[in-house]
Amino acid sequence: MHIAQLPDLRARRDADGPCIADEASVLGNAAFACRVRRAAASLRSRGVGRGDVVALLLPNRADFVVALFAAWRLGATVTPVNPALTEGEVRYQLGDAGAAVVVTAEPSPLDGALTVAELGAGPEDAAAPETDADALALLIYTSGSTGRPKGVMLDHANLAAMAGMMIEAARLSEADHSLLILPLFHVNGIVVGVLSPLLAGGRVTVAGRFRAETFFDVVAAARPTCFSAVPAIYSMLAELPGQMPPDTSSVRFAACGAAPMPPALIDRFERRYGIPILEGYGLSEGTCASTTNPLDGPRKPGTVGLPLPGQQVAVMDPLGRIVPAGTTGEVVVRGPNVMRGYLGRPEETARTVVDGWLHTGDVGRFDEDGYLVLVDRIKDMIIRGGENIYPKEIETVLGDHPAVLEAAVVGAAEQRLGEVPVAFVALRAGASATATDLLDHCRARLARFKVPTEITLVDRLPRNPVGKTDKPALRARTIALITAG
Repeated sequence: MHIAQLPDLRARRDADGPCIADEASVLGNAAFACRVRRAAASLRSRGVGRGDVVALLLPNRADFVVALFAAWRLGATVTPVNPALTEGEVRYQLGDAGAAVVVTAEPSPLDGALTVAELGAGPEDAAAPETDADALALLIYTSGSTGRPKGVMLDHANLAAMAGMMIEAARLSEADHSLLILPLFHVNGIVVGVLSPLLAGGRVTVAGRFRAETFFDVVAAARPTCFSAVPAIYSMLAELPGQMPPDTSSVRFAACGAAPMPPALIDRFERRYGIPILEGYGLSEGTCASTTNPLDGPRKPGTVGLPLPGQQVAVMDPLGRIVPAGTTGEVVVRGPNVMRGYLGRPEETARTVVDGWLHTGDVGRFDEDGYLVLVDRIKDMIIRGGENIYPKEIETVLGDHPAVLEAAVVGAAEQRLGEVPVAFVALRAGASATATDLLDHCRARLARFKVPTEITLVDRLPRNPVGKTDKPALRARTIALITAG
């Protein structure tokens, strides 16, 4: 079955069964399929067809999923756009992707704009869905931490392979109910939060804007069996003021990705709420996920788990040789989930995918049980007077301090040594610690050359649109401090 056929198939199998809901609507299978066909007719009337690009500039809502499947029904490609982008950033993405139509929540001056109200105003599209597995399905734009964002090209075969892997690893079935809290402009929200449960026969509730203080009210009302989030969200939930334990009895598991999660935070969350966290790892270029801690069997905090079924994950040295377990090198991935490439950037594609291996830019090693341990990003490594320092190691040590909520370490220029590590730390609510206390904590646990030269206490760490710590912003802050000094 092609993913574009899913709405019709679900409607035929169980017309009244639940499919997708948000804060404003509840759609059964037949109603969802009807909405998709109406939206497809509206897009077709705008000239959208096979190979065209449809941009979705929408907040998290069921309308996004309707428009997604409507575009796929016509053989079109979807590029999701972060609603928080500036107009200039939006126009860059629309131009780079070559978007013919942009679907918006409200009327917009953007060329080719079509509101969700207009999208559902016409008759139903009568044509059969396009079913080319090689057709481009998604253009996911990277966060652009180094230069202009790039369009990651994912075809329908990529999505089908990734969803199949997630269904097998998480044992998803028609009984599962995904609560979507991650943004739909990112591949995790689309593939893990929506496609996988729908393909498994389950359903989805789109929670809208995340608010920690009301999250468990949503869980109690919706009764989901699973959700996916990032460490920053789990941190906020773990730090909620003491209260009656929420009803989490429906939840089988919670997934975590986007950034490494400190083992101490995993422990605090699981002890408080009784929900097992399956920490995993992946990239947009690999259609979201490549490893995960298993649902059955040992979950090992401090690792990102085992390779997903159907993928090869290895560690390579700089000469392109796969190294044995315990040896550190670059993490590489091979399988049907690896992207087709970067849109319009053949040279960057050739540097990133070599002989079928996706070079992630992450440094890691496999432990004795085959679990992947991430060391850091290659580009984040700090070279202090010839000594290699990986910020994640320092961040883990800082995260073990009982007063620390989260920490980030970046390199700062230093005339004699080249670079030195500096840390930014946010404390837990009600906790107290000074920079001196934290430096003493590091000195007791780290080699002298790894100890940060400076620790700055902050209210919170900056985040990029997908929830990762915004290290470029912190590096800019260190440059500003040095300049001011």
